[in-house]
Amino acid sequence: MTEQAPMIPHHSCMGRVFQPLLSCTPGLLALFMFLLAAAASAQDPALRFGGAIPQEVETVYERGLAWLASKQSEDGSWQGGHTGAGIDGICLMAFLASGEDPNFGRYAPNIRRGLRAIIRSQDANSGYLPNSMYHHGFAMLSLSEAYGAVDESLLWEGGSSVRTIAQALDLAIRCASNAQKANRWGGWRYTPNSTDADTSVTGAVLMGLLAARNAGMAVPDEVIDTALEYMKRCTGRDGSVAYTGGFGGFGESMNRSAIATLVAAVSKHKDSEEFSATLKHITERLDHSEGTYKEYFRYYMAQALFQGDYASWQKWNAATARTLGETQGSDGSFAGSPYETGMSLLALGLNFRFLPIYER
Repeated sequence: MTEQAPMIPHHSCMGRVFQPLLSCTPGLLALFMFLLAAAASAQDPALRFGGAIPQEVETVYERGLAWLASKQSEDGSWQGGHTGAGIDGICLMAFLASGEDPNFGRYAPNIRRGLRAIIRSQDANSGYLPNSMYHHGFAMLSLSEAYGAVDESLLWEGGSSVRTIAQALDLAIRCASNAQKANRWGGWRYTPNSTDADTSVTGAVLMGLLAARNAGMAVPDEVIDTALEYMKRCTGRDGSVAYTGGFGGFGESMNRSAIATLVAAVSKHKDSEEFSATLKHITERLDHSEGTYKEYFRYYMAQALFQGDYASWQKWNAATARTLGETQGSDGSFAGSPYETGMSLLALGLNFRFLPIYER
């Protein structure tokens, strides 16, 4: 996974979200319902909740999840090709995104095993989630999406708890913060002690941090702002994004433009010139097809378009669903790879609207 290889609560959380309201006074309850209605009216319900899931998407997703479940190791990890905490995180998010109850649904055991594998792989001192800062970013993102949705009293199933999801996230945030302090560009690259940075790794770590902050974890504003400034310096006026070096443009890459669009949107910087430029760059190229690392491209393109231009996402999503339906293996996998299968499913995950990071 390199450049050369590169809140709507979950249904299971709804009880925990609304349970405290049962003891509210009528006045407070009425105020809450008014605010909830006002928030709902401010956004197209189709954006927030989606419509009917296309059968094509349902079929691809169900077959893909069944394959991932069958290939998960007893220790909770996924082996084959790329391996590490980030791959486990990608596969874990594919299950979480489907809308299955993460605590009592069909795939709840797979979700718990995946979480345990990620937490056990973490360095207890540095907080690093191996095998690279790519992995660290994706693993941190998956932990953030599981936090609050997964019942931790069930997570370790009577065994000895290594650490809670919140504790693992806190360690991961500190690792990313310390790595950034040692980086002269203000971003991240392959290892925690890298002194250079690139926009691909920086985007992955930044999404993990933004998801952690959205989940309620303490993430220093300075860390987010410094990384966003690095992404901004790497963005050209035409919406192209440099791979490394910290100076705008220099080489067209739809992957990098999609990543830059996404982090700007999720960090609430849609009013910036850079966001407008990168969004224009990708929406004018909806027919673009990557020759290599296409799963990586689809993963970021789906989220960037959804965040930036819903109509463009609808068009792109329909085409992507057809493509994935045609290229999915007879066994339900994509190229027999957990990484490619997980990323391909997540490219369709926005159809379900369950992961908090997919909220618009």
